[in-house]
Amino acid sequence: MALLAFTYVGYPLLLALTVWLPRRPHQPGTRGTPPRVDVLLVVHDAATQLARKLDNLAALDYPPDRVRINVVCDGCTDTTEAIARSHPSPRIRVFAFAPRRGKSACIGQVMPQLDAEVVLFVDVRQLLAPEALSTLVAALEDPGVGVASGELQIMQAQGLARGVDAYWRYEKLVRRLESATGSMVAATGALYAVRRSAIGEIPEGLVLDDMWIPLQVAACGFRIVAVPAAIAYDHGSVDAAAEEARKRRTLAGNYQLIHRWPALALPWGHPLTMRLWCHKWLRLLAPWMLLLVLGTSAVLASRGQLFYLAVFVLQLLAYALAVVGRGSPSIALHFMPARMAGAFLSLNTSALLALSDYLRRPDAHLWQPTHHPGPRP
Repeated sequence: MALLAFTYVGYPLLLALTVWLPRRPHQPGTRGTPPRVDVLLVVHDAATQLARKLDNLAALDYPPDRVRINVVCDGCTDTTEAIARSHPSPRIRVFAFAPRRGKSACIGQVMPQLDAEVVLFVDVRQLLAPEALSTLVAALEDPGVGVASGELQIMQAQGLARGVDAYWRYEKLVRRLESATGSMVAATGALYAVRRSAIGEIPEGLVLDDMWIPLQVAACGFRIVAVPAAIAYDHGSVDAAAEEARKRRTLAGNYQLIHRWPALALPWGHPLTMRLWCHKWLRLLAPWMLLLVLGTSAVLASRGQLFYLAVFVLQLLAYALAVVGRGSPSIALHFMPARMAGAFLSLNTSALLALSDYLRRPDAHLWQPTHHPGPRP
């Protein structure tokens, strides 16, 4: 119980306390000539979203002659490639690969052909605030910063998505605290900028390239910082099953990271290992801890110990509330405790199943595109 409390409450509180200690906040620079930026966008069958995304990227508040937009079509079977090639902006460069290989394979193959000082990684679904690129680049002017991560803002979340949005706000708070006290352990995949010179080899088949690349840069001694003013807008998923499948895949990607890079779980293996344990790896263990607490409190309650009986009954009530919140969207919409409990149960169920998902399919690295009406900043 104490370890569970530390995982979700103790670690953020510890970071909040250390915020008051001397630290190195990142210092945005004021260099006269903005660095050149290569925007990298990997897409698969994104014909319904690509034109809007390219218009959004072309309209970013950054000197146009300092930005090149690289669209990588990964085994597209629709009109995605044609849309990219027909876009009126002369700054767009298109790469096309067939058959489909996966995002990290595409990034690894295209990266040697990028020569700008900064690489901006984006996804096709989210729209960016006009000043997003300029604020990320400003953060990279600090010589100690290697990765500058934007923030994902979920618009018009409903039902379970509101619970997911609340969890995401909690996650953003933890990331901001990590940034203020040193370094985050990951970046927001929809929007982050990296020093090109610090990016090493990117292997094929990665699920979480937005963790691999930042951690790779951090291993070189750079910091990963949050830039709250750089915003990517998205809609919360209204499909609970699709959201849980996405979360299971992401959590399975954490197991893949440990499998492919075991040093990330060793105290001496990476500069951010302890933060990885506090922020990521303990959350993988959380569902097993929840089951252990439930089982042991049930055994102790059966022996007549009133404290453990109370603990056991409270757990049953909490799980019942979570099931109601998960199974009844109307109740979840109007009753915040049920909504939050349902989202927490969904998260930990996904974490519980993610291990078997990875063990059964360690090569399941291909995203399935999610299509829904685009966000409006």
